[in-house]
Amino acid sequence: MDKLIITAAICGAEVTKEHNPAVPYTVEEIVREAKSAVDAGAAIVHLHVREDDGTPTQSKARFKENIDAILKACPEVILIPSTGGAVGMSPEERLQPTELPIEMATLDCGTLNFGDEVFENTLPMMRAFGKRMIERNIKPEYECFEMGHVEAVLDMVRKQQSPGAPLHFNFVLGVPGAAKATINNLVWMVNAIPQGSTWCATGVGRHEFPLAAHAIAMGGHVRVGFEDNLYLERGVLAKSNGELVAKVVRMAKELGREVANFAEAREILGLKQK
Repeated sequence: MDKLIITAAICGAEVTKEHNPAVPYTVEEIVREAKSAVDAGAAIVHLHVREDDGTPTQSKARFKENIDAILKACPEVILIPSTGGAVGMSPEERLQPTELPIEMATLDCGTLNFGDEVFENTLPMMRAFGKRMIERNIKPEYECFEMGHVEAVLDMVRKQQSPGAPLHFNFVLGVPGAAKATINNLVWMVNAIPQGSTWCATGVGRHEFPLAAHAIAMGGHVRVGFEDNLYLERGVLAKSNGELVAKVVRMAKELGREVANFAEAREILGLKQK
């Protein structure tokens, strides 16, 4: 079993300081939260960016500013900028981070109900995102919220419309309106991906740590962070993303799974060593 790769999704596009005062907006706050996660054991930071007032943005310039600042503080970290952005953004807007010299990015794999809104990811959009990542030599993290999303990815890969093996998936379960965060759903999706692929589990809200425990035991990897969950335990707001990562590190230790460092995570994911 590979060592455990921990990803920290440090701010997302939806949560605000009203939900938890520690949610980062400014470059300085995002660096603070990235470093807290890395210091606690995260090898990957999944990155959304905000304007200083908290407004989500996919601005190429804002991403560059944040990426440069994070890498100055955490030079070995693996960054996965989001091409999901926020609900309602255009494909062109969402693709802006891929114009930068990045090694990974997310690729959302299907339209879904996202609470009371619709997160649009049509097949033509997905093919356009896949084409961009082929052209720019960017490894996708395939974001799958339902089983149909897995099938869509595999079809695109077979048709060479998106980067191929080794594939890396993130199974995001528990979004209101999409697949529930159950062990049966996780196992179903894991069993559908090609041998040699890697995968990560993301449980939304109160499902974050129960799903993480299943992923650790199954040999997968884990994502936690303010984007998905703001609480360390019921009724207790996390003071930092680092607290959420540290809890997963403790869980992994109890389950006998070692945590991957940066170099080990790169090897597992098939990325170049820094």
